[in-house]
Amino acid sequence: MYQHSKNIITAGVPVENAKSALVMIHGRGASAQSIISLSSHLDLKDVAICAPQATNHSWYPTSFIAPVEENQPALDSALEIIGELVEDIIKAGIPEEKIYFLGFSQGACLTLEYVTRNAMKYGGVIAFTGGLIGEELNLENYKGDFAETTILITTGDPDAHVPVRRVRESAAIQEKMNGKMHVVVYPGRPHTITNEEIAIAKDLFFKI
Repeated sequence: MYQHSKNIITAGVPVENAKSALVMIHGRGASAQSIISLSSHLDLKDVAICAPQATNHSWYPTSFIAPVEENQPALDSALEIIGELVEDIIKAGIPEEKIYFLGFSQGACLTLEYVTRNAMKYGGVIAFTGGLIGEELNLENYKGDFAETTILITTGDPDAHVPVRRVRESAAIQEKMNGKMHVVVYPGRPHTITNEEIAIAKDLFFKI
């Protein structure tokens, strides 16, 4: 089992000159650089892009719907890295309501887990194929108020890694915490990010 070292890859505008920040979290087997490449499709302006790199290219070792202890200590370490990154962004002068999150697959699960454990008014949350983490969800972990933060979760049905029921269960929890939910399920879509999903994200969050 492993823990993560803090290794943040940046792109876009330097954080001290940016009007907002986008935290991008890569999937299993991928890299910070690969998820950052997605940002070129989002037409971002004045945005600092920050992408943490997972040790061994994986945020936690097994499935996100396995018992949580099977993914420790890597999971707690990953959540800690994101928390430190968010603190750094805030210290640089960008408030929480101007911080956006985007993750794919394992990175989407981690994104949702982090923001739901630390719910507040964020710029927005984009989870391309993901859900909250654990064999059973421990509601005591989820605290705060999203204050109508827009949260987009997309997935395929069926998806090889993310059951639709977990997506819906996650969205229901976030909605109770005052999240403004957009859940889009694509019948038969493979485990990927489609142009249509990117277009929805742009329309919801990055319309100039």
